[in-house]
Amino acid sequence: MQGGILLKRERGRRGKKRICSFCVDKMVAIDYKDVPRLKKYVTERGKILPRRISGNCARHQRMVTTAIKRARYVALLPYTAE
Repeated sequence: MQGGILLKRERGRRGKKRICSFCVDKMVAIDYKDVPRLKKYVTERGKILPRRISGNCARHQRMVTTAIKRARYVALLPYTAE
């Protein structure tokens, strides 16, 4: 800091912009039975990854969340870690 002013490089740490993998694949719908793909968006503890970490767009993040919840209900994915 010089004289109370933040230099440009000290302001914030911005990484590269993440790209929605579903938009790249041009997926229209996300199936709850596609467990290997949905597991990438769930932590070891069973929590759904937020959009800022997963890199999904808002539309696909909502679809992923719904698919994960449906897969949990049908017992394809766990609610919590064992």
